[in-house]
Amino acid sequence: MPYYTAVLALAALALSGCGGSDSGTPTSPGSPSNPTPVPTTTVTITTAGVNPQVITVAVGSRVTFINNDSRAHEMNSDPHPTHGDCPAMDDVGFLAPGQTKLTGTFTVARTCGYHDHNMPDTRSLQGQIIVQ
Repeated sequence: MPYYTAVLALAALALSGCGGSDSGTPTSPGSPSNPTPVPTTTVTITTAGVNPQVITVAVGSRVTFINNDSRAHEMNSDPHPTHGDCPAMDDVGFLAPGQTKLTGTFTVARTCGYHDHNMPDTRSLQGQIIVQ
């Protein structure tokens, strides 16, 4: 039994690093600060932020980021400023206005948080990719 407890503790620890900057206050799915996941492989960036903010994709998927904003964005995985938590997400990087880029392939079931590197505290530019 202790082996299973250790495995669960390690899994929880590994997943805890996937989120972005957070107040630590739990929120329920579907609330404004924790949107209900949308099954899609496209995230659009506009002046209002990323849409949708939380998506679900299958293992083996890639996600398309489209910058429909008039300014550049640099989308990277959490944590800021080092990134690297989800290397597939870091493939997006710099997006000029009008540019489209793909993530790498998400090969592991997990939740990957991301943000705009140049505006890491802007909640509308933070999101999650839930890989199932």
